[in-house]
Amino acid sequence: MFDISTFIQQFAILAIPVLSAITFHEVAHGYAAYLLGDPTAKDAGRLTLNPIKHLDPLGALALFIVKVGWAKPVPINPGYFKNPRKGLILVSLAGPGTNFALAVLMALCFHLLSWIFVQVAGPTSLYIFRPLALIFLYGVVINIGLGVFNLLPVPPLDGSNILAGLLPPDLSRTFLKNSKYGFILLIFLFLTGAIHKIVIPVIVTLGSLLIPDLYQYI
Repeated sequence: MFDISTFIQQFAILAIPVLSAITFHEVAHGYAAYLLGDPTAKDAGRLTLNPIKHLDPLGALALFIVKVGWAKPVPINPGYFKNPRKGLILVSLAGPGTNFALAVLMALCFHLLSWIFVQVAGPTSLYIFRPLALIFLYGVVINIGLGVFNLLPVPPLDGSNILAGLLPPDLSRTFLKNSKYGFILLIFLFLTGAIHKIVIPVIVTLGSLLIPDLYQYI
């Protein structure tokens, strides 16, 4: 039976890690591009920590439900880069790289919180520490999930731009020319469960390295 209070509680706990993961991912793309000479994201007002500016409703919903998803892409113009191919790779890596860094930070916060909880260990401390602990735990899972998912070499994900930058120019152009079919492929991978078979084991492995027995907590 649907429990509205449980749903609201879970939504409140997931909202912070989901919105922060999406926001920092996109800002990292835009800021990396800006450092490489591309003002497009800055001019579009996307170098902001306001999550509304970066939210893709469907991608955010996917993050809430299956812990993998996407945000509204930051506009990038590789024509500003001195080396467009190298620049595109660096900008594409910035988003997932930031998510992995956030996952490490969330794990450190969880371990610190656990240490503080042991020191306090009062009867009411669980009510304070458990919601915070769950935010950090889900932060680890969601940031790893977003980072790994976006590294898949399927357009329009970051991994496709990385692959395009690494391929010889002729193959890269052919690959990018067919990028319009990428979203169809993503839908197919979701519907067949292939996304979960690819991404979830990586999330479990990396998450367990940061927090042993991570999935016993959530």
